[in-house]
Amino acid sequence: MLNPQRGETGVMIGGEMRRMRLTLGALAALESRLDAQGLVALAERFETGGFGAADLVAVIAAGLNGGGWAVSEAEVAEMDFDGGAIEAAGAVTRLLAASFRGIA
Repeated sequence: MLNPQRGETGVMIGGEMRRMRLTLGALAALESRLDAQGLVALAERFETGGFGAADLVAVIAAGLNGGGWAVSEAEVAEMDFDGGAIEAAGAVTRLLAASFRGIA
């Protein structure tokens, strides 16, 4: 069961619901990995549509790892997302919204 109070969201992969959560460490790593100048810049990158497929893979891998499923970005890139790339992008949007809820 997902716990939205902890910033948990889910994504369907190969017919299975997988938990995602961004820990503080994962957010710090994403800032560096995606060359974002802080958390607000990271969020704005996705809000404005300034992201690519590699960005989606990085965020999903971080979220899945935070949710307890140890996977690499290479493994995420090969996964079969129910709903395809559009659902993968939606999952990232939901994950970031859950992670940044309450940040002005």
